Amino acid sequence: MSQTIAFIGLGNMGGGMAANLLKNGFAVRAFDLSEEALAKAAEAGAVRCSSAAEAAAGADAVVTMLPAGKHVESVYQGEVFGAAKADALFLDCSTIDVATARRVEEAAAARGFEMVDAPVSGGIAAANGGTLTFMVGGTEQAFGRARPILSAMGKAVIHAGGAGNGQAAKICNNMLLGATMVATCETFAMAKKLGLDPQTFYDISSVSSGQSWSMTSYCPVPGVGPQSPSDNGYQGGFAVGLMLKDLKLASEAAASVGASVPMGNAAESLYQMLANRGEAGRDFSLMIEMLEGK
Repeated sequence: MSQTIAFIGLGNMGGGMAANLLKNGFAVRAFDLSEEALAKAAEAGAVRCSSAAEAAAGADAVVTMLPAGKHVESVYQGEVFGAAKADALFLDCSTIDVATARRVEEAAAARGFEMVDAPVSGGIAAANGGTLTFMVGGTEQAFGRARPILSAMGKAVIHAGGAGNGQAAKICNNMLLGATMVATCETFAMAKKLGLDPQTFYDISSVSSGQSWSMTSYCPVPGVGPQSPSDNGYQGGFAVGLMLKDLKLASEAAASVGASVPMGNAAESLYQMLANRGEAGRDFSLMIEMLEGK
């Protein structure tokens, strides 16, 4: 008999994730504040629910994909804990601050529930394609229970350690990505001003010590490297606003443990400038246009 999953939060990422659970034989009870998102989930085969509590009632596991820590805490404390059956497993796939993730997992444990934080990497295309990477925090036992559910939505499911460590891994990874993309953009802009053809610079650097994922998988220069959002007017992909959110989470986490992150802080300030220009909805590789003075 297939497991029943309550899926709460059916936005750009959650919608595709829920659809992949359905494709892999799970029954899904869906809830979102958006009528459009609910209708889409129902079309894919999910049961529509009118609240998070209704979705959680009777479900074997609850998956949440919500915007921020305050939403996660409110949904679990306000609805899910009281409605879920005693042996339900909770999986929060949102990207939130480490402190809130640990607080909610401790609250779940105090009520006898197992829970993991399992933020994702891969973006909307990977959510739709079922090729996400999940970074998972929680006990070994909770991770073992969560793995088959997460595997239905992703290509890689990695245990990062105890409660909150999934979030820690996610924000460390994305801080590295943000800083690397800024460096990639500024070097392409500099190379152009020095008279280097972008394709020639790519051909050299992509096989030299300056190589990075930001260059060879997600090149910010249109027409150079594999297809990326730069080839589509910087639409789609990973929004500037989302990168800024992750960099702010990383900055908060660094401050809380006294970690020195000068490159992360610099990336945050630059992405804040880009967002302030009204570009929060476009892909984060758009940074190159700001650095070129466009």
